[in-house]
Amino acid sequence: MPRSLSDWLTYQETLNPAEIDLGLERVARVAARLNLRPPAGRVFTVAGTNGKGSCVAAIAAVLGANALRTGVYTSPHLLNYNERICVAGRPVTDARLVAAFERVEAARETIPLTYFEFGTLAALLIFSTTECEAWVLEVGLGGRLDAVNVLDADYPVITTVDLDHQAWLGDTVEAIAAEKAGIYRAGRPAFFGELPVPASVQARARELGAKLVAPEQGYTSEVDADRGVWSWHGWGVTLEGLEIPPAGAPQIRNQAVALAALATCEAGWLQPDRLIAAALARSAPPGRLQAFTDRHEWLLDVAHNVQAGRVLATALEQRQPASVTVVVGMLNDKQALQFTRQFSVSVTRWITCDTPGPRGCEADELADLLRPELAAPVTVGGDPLKACAQAREVTPEGHLILVCGSFTVVGPVLGWLGLY
Repeated sequence: MPRSLSDWLTYQETLNPAEIDLGLERVARVAARLNLRPPAGRVFTVAGTNGKGSCVAAIAAVLGANALRTGVYTSPHLLNYNERICVAGRPVTDARLVAAFERVEAARETIPLTYFEFGTLAALLIFSTTECEAWVLEVGLGGRLDAVNVLDADYPVITTVDLDHQAWLGDTVEAIAAEKAGIYRAGRPAFFGELPVPASVQARARELGAKLVAPEQGYTSEVDADRGVWSWHGWGVTLEGLEIPPAGAPQIRNQAVALAALATCEAGWLQPDRLIAAALARSAPPGRLQAFTDRHEWLLDVAHNVQAGRVLATALEQRQPASVTVVVGMLNDKQALQFTRQFSVSVTRWITCDTPGPRGCEADELADLLRPELAAPVTVGGDPLKACAQAREVTPEGHLILVCGSFTVVGPVLGWLGLY
């Protein structure tokens, strides 16, 4: 049996030949043997094409501010696997992870769990055995057949829907939205974070008898750009003076639907204003339009699909940099051309880098794909740190270096810059 955390993670990759093998049958069988005990009425599950991390972080921050012992499960991680499973705001230790893996292994017997399924069950087991008073769970891919959906969500949230993971979820926004709406449950509220709400989401809510909650359909938010704050109203609660997060409107959208889910559960959690404002201000997860200045201006963002690329392009234009060097690495199953076309007009030069893993793309492959399509020159940088070192050399001091395209790119660079 594996001993170290690293050994266990390597071992889990061998149990199922498919990296992604959607379906609940395997994970449900093992979950039943583990006798999980979720907190009654306090399971928050978050799905969506983008914004899941920001929404999860906002929910967790407010729960923490109300002194609830909260278990938070997210993926992927930036630097260390432990980041995926946090209890009371702290990543769990290697020892606790290994102990959970041992119990999952004993319970699974010969069931071929995927890497993600194994980790999901370990997270739920840790939250159960540490008696977390609320669970906040981020869906890995889709919703209906994702391992997280083995639990019934009391407060299921979908942040946004756009094209991504089409090989598994469908070729249209409506089809993808229907898969994500698989986290909704009969008779429980169903949250959707943007307008318009896809027809397939509305249909699923009607079918289940779930009350659909969306912007202007249960809660409202308003931005005061002059003061640099925003406000939220719903369920008889008004919050004012909320700090505008780094990504602006998209992150406000994510925080707003998070507040809606929290208020539906317990409106008292949203008072007083100053407590909630401080919690939200601290909640922005790393690698989301994260800015840093040394001899250069840096902007780091895990954006990796077209919708996120549009948001990133808008943020880039608002900064009006003198020149931009983009360090980019993307997984093979991402729409790299469509992503880079979102903001290629603003870019001075591109430097491609490797992304590791079975779905990874080599820097030279990505460069060959981009060169015929992009106006700015494209060079090969190697691994993310070599690519960023090259960016430092070729970018004038004081000018902008953007790092984006994947968690596996942004994470190591955050560590290299001493930001994480």
